[in-house]
Amino acid sequence: MENTIIRLDQVQTNPSVKGQPISSFITANTTWCAIEELRHIHHIPVFVKDNEPVISQVDFIDTTVNLISDLFYGETISTPQIRCSHPIKGRIAEAKHKSANELEEREKTIYYERMAFVVEIPSITEKINGNLLSLTVGGVKAYNLDNLYNRKGADESFKVFIGFQNKVCTNMCVWSDGFIGDLKVKNRQQLKASIGMLIQSYSAAEHLKNLKQLCDHSLTEQQFAQLVGRCRMYQHLPKSYREKLVSDTLAMTDTQIGAVVKDFYHDLDFGGDQYNTISLWNLYNLFTGVNKTTYIDNFLDRSVNAYQFVKNLQYGLENKYSNWFLN
Repeated sequence: MENTIIRLDQVQTNPSVKGQPISSFITANTTWCAIEELRHIHHIPVFVKDNEPVISQVDFIDTTVNLISDLFYGETISTPQIRCSHPIKGRIAEAKHKSANELEEREKTIYYERMAFVVEIPSITEKINGNLLSLTVGGVKAYNLDNLYNRKGADESFKVFIGFQNKVCTNMCVWSDGFIGDLKVKNRQQLKASIGMLIQSYSAAEHLKNLKQLCDHSLTEQQFAQLVGRCRMYQHLPKSYREKLVSDTLAMTDTQIGAVVKDFYHDLDFGGDQYNTISLWNLYNLFTGVNKTTYIDNFLDRSVNAYQFVKNLQYGLENKYSNWFLN
């Protein structure tokens, strides 16, 4: 496969790209970045032993957008939305004796160790409970997961996904069948092939069917209170006991659970209703909403966990089996 550059004629320009988007898919410890800034300004790390460049973050984005353009030919494709974290700052040699506050912009260098991006396909949509969802593809590239003390050809790590974005809140709906959390490749050709296989094997219809089922089940305020208490207990369970809860796992932090409780009463879109009951669809969106405060490293993993966690609640309610969080 030949390397290609992003085909801007096939990408829809989003007005929000002129500045930081009004609502972002992730916020914690991240900085908004335009694709052209990533392409022309940021440095690219290299393998120490041969000084050959790694697959850069912009290469990752370009490869993904090109695939989307091919596999979803004729569909509308939005400009990639990019968030970066953990800046690695430097300076040019001529400015090595200057103090930091004396540096001119041209004398500064930078790249971000970790990057997450999403590309929306707004022409492929579905509604669930009145919420418009659009098909979205994206991924995470974190250089700290690579062994840069090696030679070119060593494994490089990526995370990629395909799922849906809730347009009401830009929450990401990701499930395990549309996610690769530890993709190892040696070159850009392998990266392109792996992303292509993920996209082609993903069933949007099956994913949507499973998401819609969440609307058919609800928790009472008492059940919600039980759930919250168990979630707080879960963080402190002995490891041996936690390992017994094979299907009932939770990746959210105690702070995020507290935010879910607050949103149960105050979120106008996904909070509890007038009877203080909450559908599993709304609960799922409360979880994916607080997940925006997760750092880039764990963002997609927790997105998948939120889906699995709420689906396990659904199975427990449907089949009357003992779910530890509701028991």
